[in-house]
Amino acid sequence: MNPHHRQTVPGFGTLLLRPLDPAGDAALLHGWVNDERARFWGMLGHTREQVRDIYAHVDSLTTHHAYLLLRDGEPAALFQTYQPEHDPLGDHYPVQPGDVGVHLLVAPAAGEPSPHHTAVLVAVLLSAVLTDPAVRRIVAEPDTRNAASIERLRRTGFAFGPEVQLEDKLARLMVLERAVAERFCRTVTDCTSG
Repeated sequence: MNPHHRQTVPGFGTLLLRPLDPAGDAALLHGWVNDERARFWGMLGHTREQVRDIYAHVDSLTTHHAYLLLRDGEPAALFQTYQPEHDPLGDHYPVQPGDVGVHLLVAPAAGEPSPHHTAVLVAVLLSAVLTDPAVRRIVAEPDTRNAASIERLRRTGFAFGPEVQLEDKLARLMVLERAVAERFCRTVTDCTSG
């Protein structure tokens, strides 16, 4: 995956993905993860120092990565990738070569979001993941109570897998095949320009 993926979407703006800076971005993320709408992220009530330390730990790993997505220079989303075979999720389903796990937290909206806002962010992030030709499938495990996230993944093309009991949640395994992801990315970025 290109950790500095840049993509301009006509009618939407320029999106830049960059590695998360645990110390420099802690204050920003602290506000995001402590917002009630982010309750399924699992960090409500965390201090700024705890947020920094969690992402410093993620930054120390070679199997898990965190990124900030900027839209025209403004923070738009927190994006994480991981190798499922090195994550607790990997104990609950048959991991295949080329599987990549993802987490996405969209920033709180500043005003009225533009049409297709979340869909475009997802398409750009999937495009960044797909820059690695070894990626065959993208997996996600939203909390089963997070209906909005599950619906977003379904509309993106993720197929429903089984429920899996993780340490901190009952999750729904969802899987997106590479060809479906590529089609979604083309469709969404094309629809924003017209």
